Amino acid sequence: MASAAPKATKKAKEASEVKTAEDLRKDLESKQMEMIESRRGLAAGELQNPRVITATRKAIARLHTAIRAAELAEKGDK
Repeated sequence: MASAAPKATKKAKEASEVKTAEDLRKDLESKQMEMIESRRGLAAGELQNPRVITATRKAIARLHTAIRAAELAEKGDK
């Protein structure tokens, strides 16, 4: 089980390296809109699976982290 965690982390790193900071920002914007829609659906009682909100919130945090890493890498290259 312990060997599965580093593989997942490595894949996440590779995915963030492939995308530019601009692409990550677009993904972030779409996830934030998805979060707004999920919250609206929850309030209206239409949301079937409320765990979507937690997953979306975590995806937004991951995107913020990847954007920051890209900014720091860009700053370090200069």
